[in-house]
Amino acid sequence: MTTTQALPRPRSMSERRIHTLQKSGTAAKRKLSQNAPTTTYYGILIIVTFLTLLGIVMVLSSSAVTSFQVGNSPWSLFRRQLLWAVFGSIAMAFTYRTPYNDYRRSVKWLLGGAFLLNLLPLFPGIGKEVNGARAWVNAGDFSFQPSELSKIVVVLFCADLIARRHRYLNVFKKTLMPCLLVMSVGAGLSGLQSDFGSALVFVGIVLMICFFAGMPRKWVGSITAVSAIVGLLIFATQEVARNRLTAFLNPSETKGRLGYQVHQSLLGIANGGTTGAGIGQGSTKWGYLPLAHSDFIFTVVAEELGAIGSITVIGLFMFLVILGMRVALGAREMFGSLLAAGIAGWFAFQSIINIGGATGSLPLTGLTLPFMSSGGSSLMVSMAAAGVLLNVARNMK
Repeated sequence: MTTTQALPRPRSMSERRIHTLQKSGTAAKRKLSQNAPTTTYYGILIIVTFLTLLGIVMVLSSSAVTSFQVGNSPWSLFRRQLLWAVFGSIAMAFTYRTPYNDYRRSVKWLLGGAFLLNLLPLFPGIGKEVNGARAWVNAGDFSFQPSELSKIVVVLFCADLIARRHRYLNVFKKTLMPCLLVMSVGAGLSGLQSDFGSALVFVGIVLMICFFAGMPRKWVGSITAVSAIVGLLIFATQEVARNRLTAFLNPSETKGRLGYQVHQSLLGIANGGTTGAGIGQGSTKWGYLPLAHSDFIFTVVAEELGAIGSITVIGLFMFLVILGMRVALGAREMFGSLLAAGIAGWFAFQSIINIGGATGSLPLTGLTLPFMSSGGSSLMVSMAAAGVLLNVARNMK
């Protein structure tokens, strides 16, 4: 007769908790995989690093002259962008090392806090208006844009909600209605700030997550149609949006006033040719193109690095989105999958809207180009989101 030796029983409360997690397999979701990183992981890391470093160089090239003209150091915006890149690297390291399932416990509090912060720009003395949008909050020598933080929180909330209620994907009140409510609040607050680009990104994020989760296509199509109708109504009734639409539809007739920025942007892109004028040799930054270091950073790339540089940047964003979708398809569980899909969709929509505005292919919205445009809150939150994407990629099947 053979006997088996019983395993020792856990003694402390923490030991019993760890023992339970290990038996259920949950502990594996709460730590980084011990397997070697995949090529997808390294691809995302390399692309994000390259775009961030190129953005720092382009910010220096595009802002040095204008900063000097207004009495500041030519290095001022470069130093600020470099500092935010350091903060962004810390945020990316934190979100990469923190198990992404841990965010689910506080996602509702994060959502409420993010939306409350989005009310601050609407208050006089606190909010700061830039290029027609009152979307920034003054904080001493710095300013931040609360809508950027709300984007990653909306991704977390919708991914968590649908992952918990995935058995009710066809029940409108259980899944789609809460997502629509969050999307409406985020887009509505951005609309009140005249930040119509961010409003579009909120719609795109929620649509991407709902589509990827497998919600009925008629629902996703209906949301898209309704969002398009609401967008047209906003462009028809809001002066800032109407002016941008007018400039987009009549670029040659409005180039002296409403369409001035887009006209100068197109001239800069044309001046770049195939190989570009060389870094630091562009002419648009000499005061001809306002906000060249932020909204029109792609124009600076096109002029100074030419079509080769432009295609490279567009290609890198395409590969980043493709790799993000590969992570979504290979994630261990549904929350990580929807998280990766939402972040990939966010980067896709925002880069398309920015580059489309700079090239005159879409109405100008004032939206930044992820990782590259000057802007601390945009850079730091984008890098934090990339850290979450790397986290999910590190734990792929």
